[in-house]
Amino acid sequence: MKKITRFFWFCSGAHIGTLKKYPIEHNKYVGIGATIFFTALFASLSGGYAMYFVFAGNAFAVVFAILFGLIWGTAIFNMDRYIVSSIDKNGTTNQQLIQASPRILLAIMIGIVISRPLELKIFDKEIRQKLKTAYLKGQHNKIDTLQKTYTEKYGMELGKNNDLKKEKDSLEKDINRSRFQLNQEVFGDKTNQTSGIVGYGTYAKQKQDVLQEKQDRLKAVTGNQEKMDQYLGARKDYEGLNNIRLFNDHQLDSLSNVAGFSDRNWALGQLAFNENGTRDLDTYLAESFISFLFILFECLPVFVKLMSPKGGYDIAIAKLSEADLHYAERDKERNIQVTDSVYDHHLDKEIEKHKKIISAQSDYDLERHSYD
Repeated sequence: MKKITRFFWFCSGAHIGTLKKYPIEHNKYVGIGATIFFTALFASLSGGYAMYFVFAGNAFAVVFAILFGLIWGTAIFNMDRYIVSSIDKNGTTNQQLIQASPRILLAIMIGIVISRPLELKIFDKEIRQKLKTAYLKGQHNKIDTLQKTYTEKYGMELGKNNDLKKEKDSLEKDINRSRFQLNQEVFGDKTNQTSGIVGYGTYAKQKQDVLQEKQDRLKAVTGNQEKMDQYLGARKDYEGLNNIRLFNDHQLDSLSNVAGFSDRNWALGQLAFNENGTRDLDTYLAESFISFLFILFECLPVFVKLMSPKGGYDIAIAKLSEADLHYAERDKERNIQVTDSVYDHHLDKEIEKHKKIISAQSDYDLERHSYD
């Protein structure tokens, strides 16, 4: 129990040696430290989960996720610990709020960053369904775009092929009608189109020639249409129309499983809207409350430190800080005095050295002058 308590004291950023002297403050800093620790734990899970989707499909995705989660959690832990420990309780309430405002803003940003990947996990089923719908819709749009491009690019050939089909259909009807009239002429059925003479006579021969011409034309049109169909089929292969298909359920499941962080984040944002573009209030409120919960959880250590009354530990820390400042000032004065003394000593030695040099030079000059 003592080890856990000391660990949470460490997490709170408290000076453990001083905190031990004030038992009434122990539980407060255990609570602050525990909040910071669990915030960092959530940050590790959030960062690791986000990184797992960044490296989705990679054999080392789990390793990268764990490694990044630990690094990210440690970074958040260090920032939270600094934010809480740097709040000075010895100022007025307004001074404390002004001092804590940048830290609160930073805590809000951290809470938003932490909450997003965890929201992705909470709404995982809904996100997968939204991704499937989006992928299927995208495939429809892709097919429509390719079809439109193909139609615009080969509009002349498609028009010619349609004309050939219409002519072929018209010829087939004419041939059937002409063949029926030929049979009526041969068997002597009297109509406004036949002579009523039995046998293969002049009129029957004329009708046979007309029928043969139409059959020859049908053969030519059919051949041209087959060539045009082959050409357009080859163009479809070239443009990719024949190769693209709508995704089946198994493919949609696979695509949603390997979707990256960006796609999943987009899908999460789209959950708050209906198909007609109106806002889905229930989903929007659910997402908002989860975000607010993590933001509040991240800001909680700062709020606890601000709301807690100034205790003996805070006063002791302030006094220790004053003592450290006083010690630093006195240490500066000591260093200045030592530096001045050392400098004066070096100066005296330098003066003495130059005096000896000057005296020696003077004696040398005097002796030389006397010799001369």
